[in-house]
Amino acid sequence: MTIELGPLGAYLTAADATAAEAVALEEAGYGAVWLAASPAADLGQAARLLDATSRIVVGTSVLNVWQADADEVADAYHRIAREHPGRLVLGIGAGHREVDAGYTSPVAKVASYLDTLTAAGVPAEHVLLAALGPRMLRLAADRAAGTLTLQVTPEHTRFARDLLGPAKLVVPGHGALLDTDVERARETGRAAVRPMLGIANYAANLRRIGFTDQDLTDPFGDRLVDALVLHGDAAAIAAGIRAELAAGADQVGVHAMGADPLGLLRVLSRVVGEGRVLRW
Repeated sequence: MTIELGPLGAYLTAADATAAEAVALEEAGYGAVWLAASPAADLGQAARLLDATSRIVVGTSVLNVWQADADEVADAYHRIAREHPGRLVLGIGAGHREVDAGYTSPVAKVASYLDTLTAAGVPAEHVLLAALGPRMLRLAADRAAGTLTLQVTPEHTRFARDLLGPAKLVVPGHGALLDTDVERARETGRAAVRPMLGIANYAANLRRIGFTDQDLTDPFGDRLVDALVLHGDAAAIAAGIRAELAAGADQVGVHAMGADPLGLLRVLSRVVGEGRVLRW
């Protein structure tokens, strides 16, 4: 069973995502809803959004391998996929040393988690890995449909595409803020990225693609904030999304910020355009 995915996805908070939001995004032409943070292993929220819609894909971004039991995830996947074939994607990731108790050997842990999913019959073409560095990206190339990335730029997307090759999916996520006041938008962006830039693997990846210690020292350089949180008018944000697609992204997952996230997502769908439909 293939899954269809368009060039635009939308991130919703796993705990708060509503059926009404999913329906509105489907009507706006979005290809996928990504449940942010680490949804519960029973995938109940994904099931509720799928029940409310008819076409849109629902994915996890991402299930934390230290928190979500792999056997429970596999059981939930099969139960939901029977009801909604071709519309559920499992995004899984290794979490972070700073927040996950017992964190060690992330590549080995994710590989073991994939072993459990595979043994339970979860198809690899419906699994994406949160991967930033070369080792995890190679695992995504070998054992999954591709990668979900966060806190990245088109430079990293090109790097990921080169490692994964043309047949795998690369789905970066980007913050987006509709605000033409540059300094105000940057301050909002700084507040949004500050917690994540304290995570070592995000910071290491940004250094890998050319950002400096000065960029990564709070209050963080304008160049870094501008790269991670697309801001300005709708046309400027759409240009940033198109830059990711041109760099090799198959879809860009938009983390809409500000007072009216759903309104921004609707506007971006119109401005970016329908684009191509992907199957995997």
